[in-house]
Amino acid sequence: MVEERLKLDLEVQEILSHIDNGDNFLLSGGAGSGKTYSLIQVIRQVILENPLSKVACMTYTNAAVKEIEERVNHENLSVSTIHDFLWDNIKHFKKEIRDSLVVLINEDKIKNPEEFDLPNNYFDSLKDGIQYKEYLKIKEGCISHDEILILANFMFQKYQKLCDILKDRYRFLFIDEYQDTSSSVVELLLVHLKKSAKKTTIGFFGDTMQSIYDSGIGDLDVYKNDVDFSIKEVKKTQNRRNPKLIIELANKLRSDGIIQVPSDDISAPNMVSGVVKEGDISFYYSNTNNSIDLIESKLGWDFNDSRNTKILNLTHNLIAPKAGFQNLMSIYDKDPIIGLKNDIIKKIKDNKEGGKPEIEFGDNDSFDMVVDKFKLRTKKEKGEAEAKLKKNIILQNPDFLILYNQLKDLPFSEVRKIYLDKELLIDDKKQNKDEESKKGSKRDDLIKHLFKIQNNIQYYKNKQFNDFLRKTEYKITSLKDKITLKKSIDDLVSVADKTIDEIIDDADRLGICKKDERLIKFISDKKYIYNRVKAIKYLEFQNLYNYLEGYTPFSTQHKTKGTEFDNVLVVLDSGGWFFYNFNDLFVDAGEGSVKERTKKIFYVCCTRAKENLALFFYNPASSVIDGAKKMFGEKNVIEI
Repeated sequence: MVEERLKLDLEVQEILSHIDNGDNFLLSGGAGSGKTYSLIQVIRQVILENPLSKVACMTYTNAAVKEIEERVNHENLSVSTIHDFLWDNIKHFKKEIRDSLVVLINEDKIKNPEEFDLPNNYFDSLKDGIQYKEYLKIKEGCISHDEILILANFMFQKYQKLCDILKDRYRFLFIDEYQDTSSSVVELLLVHLKKSAKKTTIGFFGDTMQSIYDSGIGDLDVYKNDVDFSIKEVKKTQNRRNPKLIIELANKLRSDGIIQVPSDDISAPNMVSGVVKEGDISFYYSNTNNSIDLIESKLGWDFNDSRNTKILNLTHNLIAPKAGFQNLMSIYDKDPIIGLKNDIIKKIKDNKEGGKPEIEFGDNDSFDMVVDKFKLRTKKEKGEAEAKLKKNIILQNPDFLILYNQLKDLPFSEVRKIYLDKELLIDDKKQNKDEESKKGSKRDDLIKHLFKIQNNIQYYKNKQFNDFLRKTEYKITSLKDKITLKKSIDDLVSVADKTIDEIIDDADRLGICKKDERLIKFISDKKYIYNRVKAIKYLEFQNLYNYLEGYTPFSTQHKTKGTEFDNVLVVLDSGGWFFYNFNDLFVDAGEGSVKERTKKIFYVCCTRAKENLALFFYNPASSVIDGAKKMFGEKNVIEI
């Protein structure tokens, strides 16, 4: 075993020593340091040295699950997402789940579906018990991702037998990308499991500088500094991905004591003939033109190559106009009438929690009547003595008024059930066309149906005729059928100005994609949403499809974490999102969470690049330009 260990990376050898000493551990490493490679080495070695022990590895995405499973194919290893792992360890305790849910709902820790406290037997009559789904429907016993975290934490705290059983099952628990893990999960692993005297080693792998999701714990400082948890930190400082200039930039951004150096492995991807690549960084800015087209022509990159070249924007909203699906995005993310409805629901909740008098309304009161009762106002503007009523703004806008008139006479009890969110539209974004989709999707049934239509078209265009015939059940018995099918596909491909509604009807009539029960139910139950979407040009959905399927170079800065590309263009535009401020990044201003959040997302974006990094800032202040020159060098700051 000693000889085997000596062949491993030094960081892995150090981790194994901590395991020998009975300690938990944390492997910290910057972007491109090979943390996943170290994780694989640790898993293989502990399986080799403990052939009768089981190992559980939890990670953040299904793509990461697949990667680890492919690299360590062993019956003693269980790899899953954190949510799947937690559900797998509580799902058989049906009574405890039901009892715990009632408590959590009544304590308002999980969204309450009723106005009154739930009786203890509320879920007892459910035929299939509590189920873990992609969506939340408490009344039907369906819980989703967020509820799993709350529920599991509560149950492991309350029931020691869960802790004993988990430790009996697994001798080793490894958490990949720990910084994205909920603090409640870390508490479960480090605090609640201590109630069991059985021995399990817990190991964390990750990088605090890449904690870009607010739902994640970020760091383990509270636990590292407490001897009761015995967490030994191992730092991994080599960088195998980035060229020299990007490593130097990343080191300027870090504040956790990790200073990366180029790999000493001459075969590392960022090495050429034993020397680290130099790389290229350019900072472009314009005071007159917000288009990135000029930069694209200057860079000379192949922006049709989505596998090797990416344009990173902060939000999908910033991408939508460039990728050509702005109207669809505005429906799902910026609907003004649904926004008004959401404001009313929020005020009801705020009044209730703040002990303010409740505004009473009956079940049959119309949406219009309820809006009048609440008199919601916009935020006060400078120079105005009184903020404007939101309803007045809607009535003065012809486009808003058309939408408002569709709902104003309906009972508010119906309107409040209408739900719109951008995840219903853009969930499950791929980085390139070859990437696999994740398990499950939050897309609504209308968008899923449109995907079926476009997928069937793609099968035919790509000459995947067996897939096409299997998905469509289209019957071809003669040459005439083939000619008819080709004409039908051509008609659907050349959509011209046809609307989504027209294409749905055409695809159904031509047998390319029949309307199924899910779509028919969606049209019946969600008329407001369908009426909005059906009038959009189908060409816009095709643009959305290309974006989500990875046929374009566009991606959000958050979605790109964990990936790498030869060429990366980062658009430094916060899009009015006050959680980020790229101005302060370059003038070393700002403070608190916004400053830290901005620095981390910038770090993640820059360290995706394996060869070339370009940044674009529209209309920067002179102080920002000065800061960019200090950061990148004067000759690399270019006005266009």
